[in-house]
Amino acid sequence: MSLEQRLARLEALEAIRLLKHCYFNACDLKEVEAIRACFAEGAIVIDYGPLGTFGERDSFVALYQSMACNERVIDLHHGANPEIELTGEDEALGRWALYYFNLDAETGATRQLGGVYQDRYRCIDGAWKIVETVFRAHSVVESVASN
Repeated sequence: MSLEQRLARLEALEAIRLLKHCYFNACDLKEVEAIRACFAEGAIVIDYGPLGTFGERDSFVALYQSMACNERVIDLHHGANPEIELTGEDEALGRWALYYFNLDAETGATRQLGGVYQDRYRCIDGAWKIVETVFRAHSVVESVASN
């Protein structure tokens, strides 16, 4: 592999990492347009199990807005242990561990979730986008605040 190819590979891997971090941060900050921009336009797959499966980004973003975009919802998404494999010049697969913490600021109820994302990425017009993401939880801990 030439130096140019190695550099292009490293740049692609870093761009994909930054894309996923942007997604996690945008979810926590309730930056709806930044969330939308992480996904490719048109037909894609977003499969979040019990939350639903979506065939394009706008229906997922609408659900996100209705569930999370209010002052009582405080979310923290921590993605870790990325395993990213470039499968072509403009295609990649990724696996991420997620630790998620949710606080209902009105009641004090909390929810902690652990799970794994399986993602597929494509470089479109020079920018990496999520074209498929499947999340499966493997642990959930909920607490109800006592008054």
